[in-house]
Amino acid sequence: MKFTKMSLVAALLIGSSAFALENVKVSGDANLFYNTTDGASGYDAVKGRTSGTLFSKDSSAADVAVNLNVSADLVKNDLVSISAGAGYTVLTTLGLENNLVSNVWAGSHTATAPTGASYGKVLGGAKVENASWMKEAWVAATAGKTTAKLGRMALDTPLAFTETWTAEENTFEGAVLINQDIPDTTLVGAYIGNGNGTETFGQNAQSAVQKTYNLAVAPVVNANGDFTTYGTNGAYAAGVINNSWKPLTAQAWYYDVTQVATAYWLQADLDASSLGAKGLTLGAQYSGVTAAASGSKEDNVYAVKLGYGMKDMFAASVAYSQTNKDGSLGFAGFNTATNTDVTNHSSTAQSKLYTEAWWNYGFVTRTDTTAYNVTVTSPVNGLFDLGAYYTNADHNAANDAGDLQEVTLTASKSFGPLDTTLAYINSTVGNGDNTNSVQVYAKLNF
Repeated sequence: MKFTKMSLVAALLIGSSAFALENVKVSGDANLFYNTTDGASGYDAVKGRTSGTLFSKDSSAADVAVNLNVSADLVKNDLVSISAGAGYTVLTTLGLENNLVSNVWAGSHTATAPTGASYGKVLGGAKVENASWMKEAWVAATAGKTTAKLGRMALDTPLAFTETWTAEENTFEGAVLINQDIPDTTLVGAYIGNGNGTETFGQNAQSAVQKTYNLAVAPVVNANGDFTTYGTNGAYAAGVINNSWKPLTAQAWYYDVTQVATAYWLQADLDASSLGAKGLTLGAQYSGVTAAASGSKEDNVYAVKLGYGMKDMFAASVAYSQTNKDGSLGFAGFNTATNTDVTNHSSTAQSKLYTEAWWNYGFVTRTDTTAYNVTVTSPVNGLFDLGAYYTNADHNAANDAGDLQEVTLTASKSFGPLDTTLAYINSTVGNGDNTNSVQVYAKLNF
């Protein structure tokens, strides 16, 4: 599920601006995630992947995630402002696995291997363990228009970012420096040493039982939230964001995942309202990644988007993207922080491409893929918000295993601190494997 993420700049500056009225801020949320699918639902040691019906135990998954965050000013004067923050995540099944559901949502769980006659069941009767870890622990200092942030933190850059759509959120260990001395321009430099995403740019720390039994329907974080080296020796990133001409926001990013790959991302977004075309938006993206191995060819992708909206009535957009066909990695424009398998040329990582699917990530970024996305959202008399999303990814290869057609319908409603969403997803993957999914999200903010 996609939520609007705080920008990297805002996330950094929050350390120096969010505490003007109070010195200490404590916040958090409790989340319930539920998914049921009428297609492949689990793993049977004898039969392999199994199929089920909607709302049956063996074709359903659930998880509960609780996040607690605290931040505070440490020093604040005319010369410098220093703040610190920490976040902790607890992930639990509430004992629902092998009871009301046979699968879990998140990948940070570990599981006890099954034994005896129960081995042939979905999950094999595996006992799933709860997981908890320190998601963030950082300190930030601001002097003038320069902010430095050090420690464990969330990031939101185009090719390395925290995915917030699932029950668990990957974060990073490193340092970020941001400067805004140049008018209408933000300069960003970052070093990423470690990450806890399930990425082979670091190490995939998930247990053998997790892999064997496919018990997680939406894994993002390593088992127990463990942090591992990002790349061989960390990664560096530099970016510039410019808004000198107010209708246009342009950004350029460069990444060096040491001894693994280099990458770049270019993007421009135009709000044409001030030019006389009220409600009209335009966007363009271009990205490339090149493996460090000698002779590697660049994987690249471009995307364009046209949007139109009327305030309090609706917003609609149509987008198109195309990846090249002769890259060495097999995918482009992906989140290098999660679910990428360079060796086997596959990725299920979310991307920031305009054409990205609502649920089935990793298709629009595959090599030689033409993708389309149509999105329409609308509030209904202030009662609830409706969304309709369509993604088509055509993998132009000898086989169509990488093809995707996805239709998603959502209805969202907030009840004070409680945010709720009901989603229906119809997916056709590869050679016509069609599935229907129903998902429920409930988030209590405190």
